[in-house]
Amino acid sequence: MTEPDHWGEPGAGRGPESAALLGPVDVRAIAAQLGLRPTKVLGQNFVIDGNTVRRVVRVSGVRPDDVVLEVGPGLGSLTLALLEQVSRVVAVEVDAALAGQLPLTVSARAPALADRLTVVTADALRITDLPIAPTALVANLPYNVSVPVLLHLLAQFPSVHRALVMVQLEVAQRLAAPPGTRVYGVPSVKARWFGEVRQAGLVGRSVFWPVPNVDSGLVEFVRSAPPRDDVDRSQVFAVIDAAFSQRRKMLRGALATWAGGPERAVELLEAAGVDPTARGEALDVAQFAAIAAAARARDA
Repeated sequence: MTEPDHWGEPGAGRGPESAALLGPVDVRAIAAQLGLRPTKVLGQNFVIDGNTVRRVVRVSGVRPDDVVLEVGPGLGSLTLALLEQVSRVVAVEVDAALAGQLPLTVSARAPALADRLTVVTADALRITDLPIAPTALVANLPYNVSVPVLLHLLAQFPSVHRALVMVQLEVAQRLAAPPGTRVYGVPSVKARWFGEVRQAGLVGRSVFWPVPNVDSGLVEFVRSAPPRDDVDRSQVFAVIDAAFSQRRKMLRGALATWAGGPERAVELLEAAGVDPTARGEALDVAQFAAIAAAARARDA
């Protein structure tokens, strides 16, 4: 069954063996109990529609044997839907009050599934280890740190073979943008170092509390091997950062400082088979990797 391109009509169904998902009244009641006022600083916008979270889980393609990493579970809307479908959910939550409440909510609304949940109180941007290796990432990422969190987790946990993340629509478009388009940039290229990326749907504002000022989008990721194995990711990312730091410049100028001068930049670009007069937005990740490999060969 093909998923709709746009979601946003509230309404939650519940099967006889499924969790009691959270609706608008439930979300506000738990928040009031905790004395919680969602804050923009933490990028908190909680999903209040069970129909939406079940669709997210379906589109994610998670299987019964998956260990899912969920970042920013908040009050547990998506967590409950995930627990129905997978062997374990490892929920990473930076807010200690929310982290403490999550197991209580799951025990109350899905007692048969409570043993599938592991909660880790930590900042997802700094986490380097988990009690069990995740195989998938499914999350409603905080708007303000969505790209760095996604890139950090993909780098830190190579066991994650698939991801579906909900982010601000503009960010979703940037992550999924192909070379040569207006919004193609650093996030687009870096994400593709880890695998294939595509936009997987739109999510309307009405399914969140508080209602955000922007629409949201789903981004799907499927891991694949890096474009080449003779260069480190950090070296490739340094080239990407340099190329887009002066977006309007040709690569021979934009990479001059990184390469050690404009002449050296031209040499490396030509060695990599890249036109020195091209701009960064015209290159794919394999071409950036080729430039980094040429620099590594020069310095060897």
